Amino acid sequence: MHDEVDPSLIVARAWRAKKRVFTPIVRKHGKMTFCELGPDTLLQRNQFGIWEPVSGQEVAARELDLVITPLVAFDKKRDRVGMGGGYYDRCFAFLKHRRHWLRPKLLGVAFDCQEVEKIVPNPWDIRLYAVVTETSSA
Repeated sequence: MHDEVDPSLIVARAWRAKKRVFTPIVRKHGKMTFCELGPDTLLQRNQFGIWEPVSGQEVAARELDLVITPLVAFDKKRDRVGMGGGYYDRCFAFLKHRRHWLRPKLLGVAFDCQEVEKIVPNPWDIRLYAVVTETSSA
């Protein structure tokens, strides 16, 4: 989205490191899957104006290692506010019941100005593993 951190440099670096990159695909009824993204992948805008692959290999969310997660706001406890659709929370609900972070790790990418004092999470909200901003040292 135009007001979110542009992940294109992260994606380009992942490709240079020979990593596979998957991007979310928004399905009907609030579901989200992930499709492999390559340098030559044909993209089209979905119903929300977000670019998605036209075709490609899909993978289950449980099979991903790291998910770069968009957000509107976050706090020091790594709670996040998304765009309000609940796609990420539904897709990664299985993480809610884990005692240890195995995979995938949800990494929020944000601008410093998106940090707020406190977010009161809903029972279904999934906490991020970490948040990186333009002034973070990673």
